Amino acid sequence: MTNENYVSKTVASLPPSGIRKFFDLAANMEGVVSLGVGEPDFVTSWSVREAAIHSLEEGRTSYTANAGLLELRTEIAGYMEQAFNVSYQPEHQILVTVGASEGIDLALRSIINPGEEVLVVSPCFVSYAPLVTMAGGVPKIIHTTGENQFKLTPAELEEAITPNTKAMIICSPNNPTGTQLNKEELIKIAEIIKKNDLLVIADEIYAELAYDETFTSFASVGDMINRTILINGFSKSFAMTGWRLGFVCAPREILEAMLKLHQYTMMCAPTMAQYGALEALKHGWDDVEDMRTSYRQRRNYIVKSFNEIGLTCHNPGGAFYAFPSIAKTGLSSQKFAEKLLLEERVAVVPGDVFGESGEGYIRCSYASSLVQLQEAVKRIARFMKNYQ
Repeated sequence: MTNENYVSKTVASLPPSGIRKFFDLAANMEGVVSLGVGEPDFVTSWSVREAAIHSLEEGRTSYTANAGLLELRTEIAGYMEQAFNVSYQPEHQILVTVGASEGIDLALRSIINPGEEVLVVSPCFVSYAPLVTMAGGVPKIIHTTGENQFKLTPAELEEAITPNTKAMIICSPNNPTGTQLNKEELIKIAEIIKKNDLLVIADEIYAELAYDETFTSFASVGDMINRTILINGFSKSFAMTGWRLGFVCAPREILEAMLKLHQYTMMCAPTMAQYGALEALKHGWDDVEDMRTSYRQRRNYIVKSFNEIGLTCHNPGGAFYAFPSIAKTGLSSQKFAEKLLLEERVAVVPGDVFGESGEGYIRCSYASSLVQLQEAVKRIARFMKNYQ
């Protein structure tokens, strides 16, 4: 018997992350311009770093409350009220997590019974479907299309619901497409959710990176606050990916269930990171605005450039991803990404790693400097001349 035989069948059945494959390949090559990384190219603001350092100097190195520092949860509640007009009790409805990823995992494991279905709007973040499976649920994919800018329609949602459906995961602005749903679109979706007595796990990690329309939180739509497990965090908006700090806002009963799992697995989020996050929420908003302005400029550049060189690309409303079509080349997403990397040293992520609906597309992160983006566009334009 080999050690592989000890691995659980559930884990063994999961595919490895398709993103990691290309990162590993690019890491061993010289001169690569990467549009693959899904994290800000900015360094966390100095005031945030200083706050974390100061907490260490003060000897604040022990556990915090399982749910996180009450002062931080109170600040999060104030932020949610002011920014999105939704009210949460910091003592009972907010949980500080180890990144937004832990929040999604806890949400699923807290609500799913074996065999229950969770709707996953695709293309989507690579973790959603595997996390549903690991929670004992059944991911049911809703395929959206490029012709509709990958927006979920009420008809697509209605058709996917079965008697076994428990919840839906949705991300807006979306990773990998950058698509943002506006308030009117969310209202129509919410009506179907309520009619069918479902829950929503709303991944709003990119809420602060909306460029054209005011961001609307799913929890703020009608009375959806009572059906929404809201996931957010500090990684994208405050350039704090390595700090691994997220938060969840949810109805009290669900939040308490999530807290049980959090207690048994993580105990609490890192203490110094929580003090950094507290500083970010209190004084970090000018930096957020500066980063948002820069991303908007980069988005405008790369989307315009892609369309000029034959990669049809819709204008993404948020996040920091462009999702152009490569259909004209006749190559699959995997083959396009592989050839582009080998021939021009540009790393992108094949669209199909985000689900079957992403085939025929590539994800390009524009969380890189304009100089890097200009070099990437120059190389991709040269590449495209051989494949049109």
